[in-house]
Formats: sequence, structure tokens, C-alpha cells
Amino acid sequence: ICGVDISRDSESEESEEENPTEMNMICIFSRRFQLSVPKLTSRRRVVQELLSDLLQVSHSLFSDSFFPVLEPVIGVGSACEGWSPHKEEDVIYCMFVPLKPPPGHAFHLEPDTMGEMPQMGMRIRVEQVCTCTGEQADQNILCFLHHSEEELKRNQVTSLLHTLCTGPYLDGEKIALWFQTFVVSAWSVVPQSCHYSMKVLPSCRSCKMKLTKASGTSFFVEMVFSVQQDDSDVFLSSQPTEAKLPPSTTWLESYAVAEAKFFRQVAMQAPPHSCHLKCLRLCARLLEGSGISIYALKTTVMYLLTLIPLSEWQHKYLLMRVDDIMHYLRCCLEEKRLKHFFFGNEDMPEEISLPPDFQEAQPLNLFQHLAQNPATQTEALKEFDEL
Repeated sequence: ICGVDISRDSESEESEEENPTEMNMICIFSRRFQLSVPKLTSRRRVVQELLSDLLQVSHSLFSDSFFPVLEPVIGVGSACEGWSPHKEEDVIYCMFVPLKPPPGHAFHLEPDTMGEMPQMGMRIRVEQVCTCTGEQADQNILCFLHHSEEELKRNQVTSLLHTLCTGPYLDGEKIALWFQTFVVSAWSVVPQSCHYSMKVLPSCRSCKMKLTKASGTSFFVEMVFSVQQDDSDVFLSSQPTEAKLPPSTTWLESYAVAEAKFFRQVAMQAPPHSCHLKCLRLCARLLEGSGISIYALKTTVMYLLTLIPLSEWQHKYLLMRVDDIMHYLRCCLEEKRLKHFFFGNEDMPEEISLPPDFQEAQPLNLFQHLAQNPATQTEALKEFDEL
């Protein structure tokens, strides 16, 4: 693993455990970089309860419509993984809202061959299906395929194809606008409206909210719409992570749910007071202003969590693990290569469900831009060494 020494003999571990200088340094780092973020868990629960109540309202409001069916939210991103690189007041609680097709409709995923994004782009083609017989049979629903246009217009609300689609494809911008409008109109009926004022913030592909208590403290929530790929932990996301926006009918492959699941598995198996989340937060603060992305850092830590026994992520080893992380990153910069964690990874935990082709796929290189531009690599190494 890029020359990182993960072997520690018992004698050195004993001496490090009793080393007051080492422990004092850990305390200094913890205070200086505010490594403990105890409100993340409690606020995440508040956010999940709020969104659960909002979705209940949406189900009753849209039960007779053909808008997408909103599934229970899934917490993703650093705040839901338990660490966050941001200061407490800037933390964003990101939630995926999985979409399912309404009755009489089906979703079909198609590769977007016209896209120029680094992530895999897909389009979600919406197709009307027969509701006369079979799984979608419902005597209360007129069949879009086998009833006349006059009957449908007279007795049934508009098909999803004519509301939140552009052509035959699901449109992320139309869905975001629809949901933002719903949140504004429904806010007064959710219990949390008694304790928080809510403001919907501008966003063309998601629903961002600022929640403020009477005391003046506030936090941010972002709801990102998503469609699951088969039964895997890989989703298509309405909100791209890159600065460049694809067309509104292009949905980008996201591994955020798989990442959140990975960190939950680690939390269940790691020793009490494991330092892996503090390592992430500390390294993120150390790397501020450098050309290394938070995603590259998180990928590095995920690799090391599968390579270094979890017993060696106890709090007393925090500085050693930070050193391992930074050393690994330095080696990847030199080699101009950092493999994507979810492609072709033989050490993938069994609990994470990936599409079958991921195991055989050629790993994506997160440092491909360095391989293509030697000057960029030179500058990245210089910045890193200055750190």
C-alpha cells in the first residue's frame, strides 16, 4: 500500500500508549481542530424525523396523482457518516430521496452516451405500462395504454410523462422545482414547524433548506433525488458533484449510499472510541487549500480501513494513522494514481451490494488529471510537501 508500514510490534505499542507527549499532542490536535462533533448524531435524527414527516404529507397529498413515489430517505455524505470536514455552522445534512415509478409507469435506465462528465451518466426513460393485468393491475386506475384519450382526460390525472419529464426522460430540474414548491406549501403542517423556521434555498437539482431555531442557531439540509440501480447500493443522483452541470435529464452514478454503508459497518466492528472519523476530520482540515479533494482523502481512508486491522484504529494511535493517511496520499500523488474504491476492489466488504460488472471493471483513477498533466502533478506535490 504505497510503502505504508502497518506492522507495529507490541513493545512499540506499549511505549506509545504510555507516551505522555504523544497523548498530549492528540489532545492539542483535538482542541485545535475541534475533532469532536457531538451534535452531528442528534441533528441527523432531527433531520430524518423531519423528512419522514414531510414524506408522509407528500404520500397523502399525491396519493391520487402520478408523480414519482418518494421512498424513505437515506443519509449520505460526511455529516451522516459521522465526521464532516466543515465547521459546525456550515455542516450540510445530505439525504437521498429514492424515487420509484408511480402505478402505470416504469423506469428504464439508459447510458447517456452524449455526456462529458467524469461520472457515469444515465438517463431514466419513463414508460407507460399496462395496468389491466399483471403486477400493476389496479381496478381504480385507468390503463394509459388501453383506455381512450377522452376517458383518461375526463377521469384521470395527468401521466408522469407530461409533468416531470422532458420528452420520455425524467427531468431532475422539474422534480426539484416540484418538490421545493411542495415543501413551502406543506411546512406549516409538519410538527417541526413549531420549533424551526424554514427557508428553501436556491438549487436547480435538489431541495436545500435552512432550518433556524428561535435561539437563532441554524443548520442546513439538502434532499437529493435518486433512483436505485437494480437492488444495489449504487444510485443515480439528480445532483452532480462536479462544477459542470450536465443536461437536466442526465443523472449521474453515485456511490454515496455505499460509502455511508461502509462507514456504518466500520463503526459496528471498530473498537470503542475508534479514531478513524477524527483522522478524516483532522486530515481534511490539514489539506484545506490544497489541490487534494475531500473525496480523494475519504477514498484513501476507506482503503486503509480495509488494510490496517480495526484494532489499530484506537484513539491512542490517532497520530500514527494520520501519518499513514498522509504517507499513502503522498505515494498516490507520486504515482499519479488513486483507484476508485468501488471498482475492481477485492477487499470490498460483503455487506455492500454492487452491480455485477463493478467487480470486473477497470478501476477508475481519481488522479487521472495528474497523469494527463505533469505540471499539475508537480504543483500538487509541492503543495503537499509544504503541508
